[in-house]
Amino acid sequence: QVQLVESGGGLVQAGGSLRLSCAASGTFSRYAMGWFRRATGKQRELVARVTSGGAINYADSVKGRFAITRDNAKNMVYLQMNSLKPDDAAVYYCAAQRIGVPIYDYWGQGTQVTVSS
Repeated sequence: QVQLVESGGGLVQAGGSLRLSCAASGTFSRYAMGWFRRATGKQRELVARVTSGGAINYADSVKGRFAITRDNAKNMVYLQMNSLKPDDAAVYYCAAQRIGVPIYDYWGQGTQVTVSS
């Protein structure tokens, strides 16, 4: 029972950086938090994930360039994106997963990221 709102998307040149934020209406310290993206003409993919215990994993395409962090005290999760490429352009979504549940129950509305070449 948490509402998620993403922000921070926009237009950036290739090679630039952008930080996305996800604000939760309630506490999510017991949730795994993930960032997903859906590019035009492509399926949604998992970009980064951080568990309630702090374990992190990334999609191979963003390893070394993106970083996910969470601040449970502020009910916030972030996605720092560096060395952006045109292929990174997509709508980015924040999602929350409850312990013991194999799906992400809660989703934000998405924020658009556009990367110019």
